Parts: sequence; structure tokens; C-alpha cells
Amino acid sequence: METQAQQPAMPQLNRPAPDFTAKTTHGEKSLADYKGRWLVLFAHPADFTPVCTTEFSAFATRADQFKALDTELLGLSIDSVHAHIAWTRSIKENFGIEIPFPIIADLSMQVANAYGMIQPGASDTAAVRATFVIDPEGILRAMVYYPMSNGRSVDEILRLVKALQTSDAHGVATPENWQPGEKVIVPPPATDAEAETRKDQGYDYVDWYFCKKDL
Repeated sequence: METQAQQPAMPQLNRPAPDFTAKTTHGEKSLADYKGRWLVLFAHPADFTPVCTTEFSAFATRADQFKALDTELLGLSIDSVHAHIAWTRSIKENFGIEIPFPIIADLSMQVANAYGMIQPGASDTAAVRATFVIDPEGILRAMVYYPMSNGRSVDEILRLVKALQTSDAHGVATPENWQPGEKVIVPPPATDAEAETRKDQGYDYVDWYFCKKDL
């Protein structure tokens, strides 16, 4: 009887991120090295490709903004350390942008498979544009996947980190395209009695389930 090849298990939100230890352009790195800080781990299909070059340039130019949020950046592709070094040197020479963060060399695809970066129908040997936001406790908080043909919005990833940190700090949710300084969403009441009094609690009230407030 023919059996289907088992697909690698996908990581899950709000669960511990898959552990790893890997060679990078900044030496050996492991998930434990980022304990106590936020981490944005992002994969790209290959070095020396134009879309990936634009993404890495954007991450590099915003690296200080991520750093201000106590957030580290870590790239990955199914290429060697030497290929990564040659590519980052090319970016610096041709675009005047220095890549300040490490890039994992994942020729064995161990990290890529653990994080579900290899997608059926895309490629058997290249990681799709996957982005993972991991919190200081090593918990996976967000996953965003893009196809190989289209680049990510680094500004959106930066905004997402800000939103996650705001939700954690204040116990609130954030609306569509929320930006720092805008009103946040108050969690809905959990009981009928709480819903009855919600209108009188001083929030920006629309209905019992939809209220906003300033932080």
C-alpha cells in the first residue's frame, strides 16, 4: 500500500518556537542566545536574488528601529556561510548598505524544516519568504508567509512587533493597521453583567463588544 510522505510539523502560535543551533555569518547562534529579547527570524529563497536583496536592504536600514524595541534580526536561507558573506559584501558594494545582522547557513534544511519554511509546490530546496516573531520567553507569537515572487513589507513587520509589545504591556488588542499613539481596543466583556455596565466605564463606546481607549 502506497503511503504519503509525511510533511514536517508546522510550528504553532503561542507555543515554544522550535529550538535550533546553526552556523551564521556572525558565528554559531542558537535560539537560547536571544532569550530575554524579541527576535524576528526571517527566511528568503536564495542569495543573489533581486527581491531578497531589496528585503535585506530594508531590514538593514530599519535595524536600529528594531533594536530600539529590544528586537534582534536573524536571516536564513538554504545557502552556505561563504555565499552569505559574498552576497552581503555585494549589497554593501553595489547599494551602500551594510547588513548588520547574522544570516543562518541552513544547507541541511534542519532549521527550515523545523519552522515549515519549505512549502510544497514552491520548491524542495528553497525557503519561502517566511517571517517569525518570537518573544523574550521563546514563544512564537506571529508567523507571516509570502510567496517567492513577492517581497515582504518590513514596515509591517516592525509595526507588528510594536503592536504585540503594546498588547502584552497593556492587556489590549489593536485594530487594523494600528500605529503607536492611536486608540487601542478594550477586550470585550466576559459576562452579561459586565456588558450591561460597559457603556458607563468611560471608554470610546460603540457597542458593548466594541470599545476603544487611549493608552
